[in-house]
Amino acid sequence: MRRLLAVSLLVALFVIARAEEAASETPASESDFDIIETGEKHEFQAEVNRLMDIIINSLYKEREVFLRELISNSADAINKARYNSLKKGEVLADDDLWIRIKYDKDLRTITVSDTGCGMTKDELIKNLGIVAKSGTTEFVEAAAKGTDPLTLIGQFGVGFYSVYLVADKVTVISKSNDGDQHIWQSTAERTFSVAPDPRGNTLGRGTSVILHLKEDADEFMDEATIERLVTRYSSFIPYPISLWSVRQVSKEVPVEEEVTEKPEKEASDLEVTEEEEDEEEKRPKTKTVTETISEWKRLNNAKAIWTRNPSEISEQEYEDFYKTLTKDTQGYLTKIHFTAEGEIVFRSILYIPKEAEYNLYDKFYEKSTALKLYVRKVLISDEFDDFLPRYMNFVKGVVDSDDLPLNVSRETLAQNKVLKVMAKKITRKVLEMLRKLAEGGKGEEEEEEKKEDDGIEIADTAKDYETFWKNFGKSIKLGCIDDRSNRKQLSQLLRYVTSKSDGKPVSLESYIERMKEDQKYIYYLTGENLESVQNSPFLERLKKHDLEVVFMTDPLDEYVVNAMPDFDGNQLMSAAKKDLKIAGVEDNLAELQAEYKDLTAYLEKLYGKKVEKVEVGTRITSSPAVMVTGQYGWTANMERIMRAQTFADAEKFNYMASKKTMEINPQHPIIKELKRKVAAGNEEEALADLSNLVYDAALVNSGFTITDVKDFASRIHRVVSVGLGIDPHAQIEEIPASTGAANEEGEAVEEAKMGGPGLHEDL
Repeated sequence: MRRLLAVSLLVALFVIARAEEAASETPASESDFDIIETGEKHEFQAEVNRLMDIIINSLYKEREVFLRELISNSADAINKARYNSLKKGEVLADDDLWIRIKYDKDLRTITVSDTGCGMTKDELIKNLGIVAKSGTTEFVEAAAKGTDPLTLIGQFGVGFYSVYLVADKVTVISKSNDGDQHIWQSTAERTFSVAPDPRGNTLGRGTSVILHLKEDADEFMDEATIERLVTRYSSFIPYPISLWSVRQVSKEVPVEEEVTEKPEKEASDLEVTEEEEDEEEKRPKTKTVTETISEWKRLNNAKAIWTRNPSEISEQEYEDFYKTLTKDTQGYLTKIHFTAEGEIVFRSILYIPKEAEYNLYDKFYEKSTALKLYVRKVLISDEFDDFLPRYMNFVKGVVDSDDLPLNVSRETLAQNKVLKVMAKKITRKVLEMLRKLAEGGKGEEEEEEKKEDDGIEIADTAKDYETFWKNFGKSIKLGCIDDRSNRKQLSQLLRYVTSKSDGKPVSLESYIERMKEDQKYIYYLTGENLESVQNSPFLERLKKHDLEVVFMTDPLDEYVVNAMPDFDGNQLMSAAKKDLKIAGVEDNLAELQAEYKDLTAYLEKLYGKKVEKVEVGTRITSSPAVMVTGQYGWTANMERIMRAQTFADAEKFNYMASKKTMEINPQHPIIKELKRKVAAGNEEEALADLSNLVYDAALVNSGFTITDVKDFASRIHRVVSVGLGIDPHAQIEEIPASTGAANEEGEAVEEAKMGGPGLHEDL
């Protein structure tokens, strides 16, 4: 019994052990791993050398941004100095607030100095010795506890270290009102040094950053390079940025003459009057010398007018700002100046130029340089295409915000839903500006709207929009193709010449206003040029019923009508495609189709695969026949465009080309005569040639291209031969070979013309 109990106990213990083991293998819930409060605390460790290497060599795309970062730091320091002085009731003179740049080719240094707040010894150690420690952010947080608004640039605390992109050693000299002048120095290694300046307080107040340049950084010791970088990145900093400029100038200086006795005049000397002698004595003698002039040259004269109220800015200021921003001397058509508020606050000025750049559409898929992105007046990127869709790459302007979601390098924006909000707002403003431009000068109501619309300048007449359409119409069409969400607004900006517009582009809205009461469609015709569509046979019946037709002669128009099948509820209908419907006109073709059944059957058999069908139609009134394509097939113009593609495959093209239907005009004499000959059983070669010529003429007249040119030429020659009463298959006689007698006779004739055989000898 005891033995049985022992065995049972062992079995029970084994079962319990297995259960506990199984429980330990079961995944625990997420809360079981929450050890933040109970576990041991450790700090993250960083390899300083490796961290500095990442910041210096991997954070920035361009080495030149070091100057932008130093100037931004200087601007922040000056802002801090002004803020601190105002809190104390003091006012700093504008002349005492500046940023200066100086380079020395002999010492291989660049020095950036400012009259900002400066730093004490402790601040040098804290702000420059702790990576990612932003003194600006700390300052703003402290200032935010009060009520005073303060806008500063720095936020990440790593911008200063961009100096090591071009320098192998950096010296920072700084003087704060709260302490003596100190020097901070480092070579981007694990250590840095700080010491009192042995020269004393030479700065008064401010900071000087001295960069000891690397061997491969000679390009930055150049006046033109520094001026270009400051103009690009920091031209709108509100404090004067000056560069120490040394230049050679030529000037005239008087020559000191030695006093000598005048020789007595001889009798042979020319007589000189006393007045001339006095003038000669008074005229000073000079010489040209070269003088070296050294001075501080200001680099930033532009004003960030987008930060001001539009009502306070004159038209001349807007004009000057546009020319400074774009380097375009032609001026602009219209502008919009606005401040957006909501999830993010930003300011913007957008311009529409008068003329398009010569290569605007050649660089369509490159990053746009038209819209410049600023943060607190410092350029972040001038190659930015996230705020405007690509088809709006013609818009010039600036966008500035104090709290954009920048990445650490401040060269790009972090992906954020705020960007989509900004892009939607800016795009809507551009469309609003274009709408106002298109409606310019229409009446008193809109004139009143113009006055109330804040920040938008409107043209006095619609003539400016004609200029815009001439230069940037392709962009609007590209928008209609790509931008589904704004297609309705963009379609209202389209302009086309019509059969009733006297050669002037008009809107589709004005076309609808002129439509007949029972008209349901907007008729259009695409072609290579205006002359070809105006003379197209497809217009014959539409003209007969006095219907207006939109002429589309741009290759993009083929894609526009595919992307935009209707406008304002009215379907677009091609005059060159099957099933052309004309309001109020019913075609009773049943009898005609039966009457011409034999002819259509004969032509279908003759043409074979070249046509899908031959049928009687009433589309044309004066031409014998035309070629039409299916409702969803390529038109002749689209086929021409596809053939012209660089990488078009001629073999595959035949499979992609639209099937063509030949519509014949039953009232035309040629068609009637062909019908009579077919009915009489005349199916000889001459009839086939004539029928094929009707096909060729219809093909060319409809805008298509004849592919088999040799066959076409042979057919023409046969028809001409029959017309001249010549056997088209007659053998061609060969030119007889030359004989000796003929040659002698020819030589005799030539000698007679030259005056006989002895003429040359006599000469």
